[in-house]
Amino acid sequence: MAKIGFQELLDAGVHFGHQKRKWNPAMAPYIFDEKKGIHIIDLNKTIAHLDQACAAMTQIAKSGKKVLFVATKKQAKEIVSERVKAVNMPFVTERWSGGMLTNFQTTRKSIRKMASIDKMKTDGTWDTLSKRERLFKTRQREKLEKNFGSIADMTRQPAAIFLVDILKENIAMHEAKRLNIPIFAMIDTNSNPKFVDFPIPANDDATKSISIILDAICDAIRVGLEDRKNTKEKGTDKTDVAETIEEVAVVAAPKAVVEVTPEAVVEATPEAIIEATPEAIIEATPEVVVEVTPEAIVEATPEVTEVIEETKEETKED
Repeated sequence: MAKIGFQELLDAGVHFGHQKRKWNPAMAPYIFDEKKGIHIIDLNKTIAHLDQACAAMTQIAKSGKKVLFVATKKQAKEIVSERVKAVNMPFVTERWSGGMLTNFQTTRKSIRKMASIDKMKTDGTWDTLSKRERLFKTRQREKLEKNFGSIADMTRQPAAIFLVDILKENIAMHEAKRLNIPIFAMIDTNSNPKFVDFPIPANDDATKSISIILDAICDAIRVGLEDRKNTKEKGTDKTDVAETIEEVAVVAAPKAVVEVTPEAVVEATPEAIIEATPEAIIEATPEVVVEVTPEAIVEATPEVTEVIEETKEETKED
């Protein structure tokens, strides 16, 4: 993956921010200077943050997960769709439908509806419909394709989301934030970087600036996909193995934890106490009370210990 240099970013106009009166004070650490009422973004900070974002994107792609790209502003639509299609990632360049992430099951229903209309054309059902019904289905299919066609292959929530302008895509940003989905974004001087996990300070209005940043991000994803493919060809996909182990651990962990309460104490008979061998007795602490069985006497409270001692003395007297 070729690293983007300072001069390339400068030539693309990545350093141009918004007018001084429109700035967000939270962007102060990323602003180099102010010229003729326009803030200038510090490109050294841009390079550092872009490298971090690219490294994270490579790891996500290597794990086989999806990154959702969102850019509905006019100057970014074609750039995003062209670049992102090449790396086979989902994207949204039309209107963001509210609840696309937080109500993902409904989104999947819409995608399945689109697939069912396509199936009608292949299994002969389409020919049985009237002209009016076919016209209605066609228009419905076109509308669904426009809104959800680019995310038809996204069967589950994405592992991360990339936004070109967080002010324009504020609904998508808040949905991702609510679901704890990592957010990557181009941040201009009028935005708040605190909402973003991987902010990339850059001009988010110029097509050249958007193109050069997206080229770097897509190249990082491509590297991750190639690494994953090479690892699979060797027959040892360590990433998948690690994920499987982690998933098993998460599922198993809650079952492995058993809550111990005073109600868990079971009455022990004198016979059970006598039959217990010294090897089966484990050190007891007053804080935890568990079940006492013939096989093992485990941690007991002081009250239970007194009962056991009294029972022993009565047994000896008998």
